[in-house]
Amino acid sequence: MRKAKPKKRILLPDPRYNDEMVTKFVNNIMLQGKKNLAFKKFYDAIDIVSEKTKEDGLELWKKALANVTPSVEVRSRRIGGAVFQIPSEIRPDRKISIGIKNMIFFARKRSEKNLSDKLAGEIIAASKEEGGSFKRKEDMHRMAEANKAFSHFRF
Repeated sequence: MRKAKPKKRILLPDPRYNDEMVTKFVNNIMLQGKKNLAFKKFYDAIDIVSEKTKEDGLELWKKALANVTPSVEVRSRRIGGAVFQIPSEIRPDRKISIGIKNMIFFARKRSEKNLSDKLAGEIIAASKEEGGSFKRKEDMHRMAEANKAFSHFRF
């Protein structure tokens, strides 16, 4: 590569749980720079989750995030006029990023009233290994498994 690698930004842990992953998640929820609102929505969702399931909401969120985090993906590569879907491992930081984005995307598509209810529903569904974000991960793994024959084109 010609350019130097960009330096990693340091994330401050969130005020309630003192966890950097929560901050990363909230940064992805945030729209138009309204971080306080995003924190409020996330904390409300965690409270709803712990209310509904009678378990620790943060632990359930971490379990849900682990359930929706993919480990392999397919990348398109053109070889001799044909385009192959080549399965490849995902870097650890990208895995987490994909998992977070999928969870938020499918939470926003849910039919509950407000974002905290939608997020809570998606967290509960993902912790039970169901819901849209978990299905997306399963589809990614299925695609990689189906195209395993082309893995020798990796470099």
